[in-house]
Amino acid sequence: MEYGFDNEKYLKIQSEHIKERISKFGNKLYLELGGKLFDDHHASRVLPGFQPDSKLRMLHQLSDQAEIVIVISALDIEKSKVRQDLGITYDMDVLRLIQEYRDMDVLRLRTEFQNRGFMVGSVVITHYNGQSSADAFRKRLERMGIVTYVHYLIDGYPTNVDLIASDEGFGKNDYVKTSRPLVIVTAPGPGSGKMAVCLSQLYNENKRGIEAGYAKFETFPVWSLPLKHPVNIAYEAATADLNDVNMIDPFHLEAYGKTAINYNRDIEIFPVLNALFEGIYGENPYKSPTDMGVNMVGFCINNDEVCCEASKNEIIRRYYTALNQLAQGACNDAEVNKIALLMKQAKITPSYRKPVTAAKERAERSGVPCSAIELSDGTIITAETSELLGPSAALILNAIKHLAGIDHAEKLIPQHMIEPIQYTKINYLRGHNPRLHTDEVLVALSVLSTHDDNCRKALEKLPELSGCQVHSTVMLGEVDRKIFNKLGVGLTCDPNKKP
Repeated sequence: MEYGFDNEKYLKIQSEHIKERISKFGNKLYLELGGKLFDDHHASRVLPGFQPDSKLRMLHQLSDQAEIVIVISALDIEKSKVRQDLGITYDMDVLRLIQEYRDMDVLRLRTEFQNRGFMVGSVVITHYNGQSSADAFRKRLERMGIVTYVHYLIDGYPTNVDLIASDEGFGKNDYVKTSRPLVIVTAPGPGSGKMAVCLSQLYNENKRGIEAGYAKFETFPVWSLPLKHPVNIAYEAATADLNDVNMIDPFHLEAYGKTAINYNRDIEIFPVLNALFEGIYGENPYKSPTDMGVNMVGFCINNDEVCCEASKNEIIRRYYTALNQLAQGACNDAEVNKIALLMKQAKITPSYRKPVTAAKERAERSGVPCSAIELSDGTIITAETSELLGPSAALILNAIKHLAGIDHAEKLIPQHMIEPIQYTKINYLRGHNPRLHTDEVLVALSVLSTHDDNCRKALEKLPELSGCQVHSTVMLGEVDRKIFNKLGVGLTCDPNKKP
């Protein structure tokens, strides 16, 4: 896989920049973490070379001074919003994040970090308006010994500054008790209310005589890249459900005469932050929303062409994800239409994604569901549904055989081994689809690899699928989607149900 991002440079200059920002404030700094502290798969997809745990590694050197506050919106709890990359609801992800921040085991970094995880101070439920699902989740957290607070919906937010910065606005919110100088405010996903929590805390800290500062650690949009750069367009596609819009920061342009990119929610909230800072300090240390940020990611791109290519693929991937959700009734036309417009801005169509064209062409010839993968060297491998295998299982077998130099005609899993598995699925497990899924094929390969060199060689090539792109002409089931995700494969599917 060709990289376009210098991860080591990022770790160095980003950590230095955050330390510099912390030094500008005294007793306490609230650092709003945009995106994800780890599992940042969007960043790793659009910036090949960026590691999903890069931000975590960089911040962990401050773990003795830092605590984490996790924010979740009551609205997302109520509608059971799902993290698409992990396939779990936001409330379940909060529980996962708490455990992983505390023990770090998921990252297998215990030796490096000397068994020291982050301190998770509390959970804040935002946009609270008496939702019963939020009440139930709060009780669950409290039974687990997790301190939980609620922040309320405020009429006129974010424009009614007088109300917001008053005892009837932020003053109504629970005061989040913290004990360390650096408070990292994070969430399962965008739109959770992280910035509002930080601003509310600035207001309530000031009432208690505590001087506190604020900064934002947001990876996207990249302020130092052009407005219509594919990396920034891909961010808009990723947040199409929130209707985020990238914009030139007018405050930055006025203050410095320089163009910087931000997005509508940060620009809209800046007058509120400005008024709050003026009330607390007499003046605002920031002249623009961009000033609030500490993001240095744009200075670590070392191959713009690679990142542009990856970002265009991500825009198309988001488009197909929205189409699939629309087919399942999980989103509306507006989200699909917005991403379609973003594709036009990026001057691409779905056919720009090479596996899309390859899979559809094979499906037209064969008349059955098909799939295709683009390998790291540009090679396209295709596969189709058969009586024994689904298109995803067949595709993985074809791809790893190619990578291992095994003749395509070679059958890695003999038919006499597949048929008993199919019999068990239909007759004992009451299944309806006798074809083997990707996980069943990989288990069978693993068993055979103990005495078959070809199976062993093929399995050893699985890591080389990471970063590759796949398209299926039918929507895949949960099992196949999870396998591709675990392999690090970028997946798109036509919004067609299997026949």
